[in-house]
Amino acid sequence: MIVTRRGRRPLPLLLSALALLLAVAGCALESDGSDGAESSGGLKVVKVGYLHTVAVDAHLWLGQVNGTFEKHGLKLEPVKFDTGIAESQALTGGSIDVAIMGAVAANFPARGQGKVFLLNDVEYDTAQLWVRKDSGIDSIGDLAGRKVATTEGTTAHVFLHNALKAEGVDPGKVSIVNSPMPAAVNAFVSGAVPAVALWVPFDLQVTENVPGAKKITSAGKYYPQSAITGGWVARNSYYAKEKDTLKKIAAAWLEINEALVGDPDASLKKVHEHAYRNDAPLEQLKHNFGYEKTFTGEQWAKYYTDGTAAGWLGRTTDTFVELGGLPDAKKPAEYFDPQIFLTAREEAA
Repeated sequence: MIVTRRGRRPLPLLLSALALLLAVAGCALESDGSDGAESSGGLKVVKVGYLHTVAVDAHLWLGQVNGTFEKHGLKLEPVKFDTGIAESQALTGGSIDVAIMGAVAANFPARGQGKVFLLNDVEYDTAQLWVRKDSGIDSIGDLAGRKVATTEGTTAHVFLHNALKAEGVDPGKVSIVNSPMPAAVNAFVSGAVPAVALWVPFDLQVTENVPGAKKITSAGKYYPQSAITGGWVARNSYYAKEKDTLKKIAAAWLEINEALVGDPDASLKKVHEHAYRNDAPLEQLKHNFGYEKTFTGEQWAKYYTDGTAAGWLGRTTDTFVELGGLPDAKKPAEYFDPQIFLTAREEAA
C-alpha cells in the first residue's frame, strides 16, 4: 500500500510503533544470546545479520570467500534480513550478535540499541532523485507542492530531506509518497508520481522503463556534508562481553578491505560468484559499487581519530531526529566506539 504524507509530519504510525516496540524490547528482551558461544572446530561462532546489497555485505562475503575470518579465529554465520528495522529487532532480541547496516546504523544505536564499532563505506552517490520528462520538474526547487515516491527512514529519504534543505526548499511543502522501494519505483514507472528518490540499482529500472527520465540530483552533490555511512553494530550485551571478538572482526575486516580497495574488480567477481550469482549480474554489482566511497585502512584510521566518522554518523542521526522518528537521540560518542578498529589496526602494524 502507498501512503502519502506531508514532509513535516512524523514518520508513519507503523514505524513509530515499531520503534516503541524495539525500545521496550531493548529493556526487556535483550538476552545473552550467543555471548561466549561454543567454538566450532576451534573457531569463535558469531551470528551476523546483514542486508543483501553490495554497500552493506561486500566485506562480509569477500571475507567468507577468502577465508579471512577463519584466519582470525572466527566462524561467521550470516543471517539475511530484508529491512534494517527487522535486523535491529533481531539484534536487540538476541538472535544475532552483530548486524551490518546502512543508514539505520545511525538510528537504532542512537536509541541505545547497539554499538557501532566498524564502518564499511560511505554511500556517496547511491541515492538519487529522478523525474519524468513531462513532470515540469527541472530542479529541487520545483518539488514544492509535488509528490515524491520513496521509502521513509532509509538512505533515499535521508538524502531527499537533506537535499531539500540544502536547496532552500521547505521539506514540509513536499508530499512524500511512502512505500517499499520496489513499489515506489513502480509508481514512478507507471506515472502515478512525477518523481522518485531511490537508491541504486533501482536507477537501472528507471532508465530501462521510463523514456526520457531525468536524474536531477544525487547524494554526491552534498558530500561530505550529508555523507551516509554504513557499518557493523554489536548487540549491547555482546559488546560488553566480547570486545576481543569484535577486535578480531575488525582485524579481519582490515585485510578484507585492503583486497576490496586494492582490486575491486577481482573482489567483486568473488562476491558475485559466492553471494549474488542468482540475484544480479556482475556488471550490476560493479555499477552499484561505483556509487560508494571506500577508503584504505589508513584513511579510515584518520577519519576515526579526527572525528570525521563520528560527524558523518551524527549528521545522519540529526536527520532522523528532524524526520520525527528518533526522539531522545544519543550522540555518536555514546553509540560509536572507534577504539576497537584503531586497536586492531595498531596491533596488526
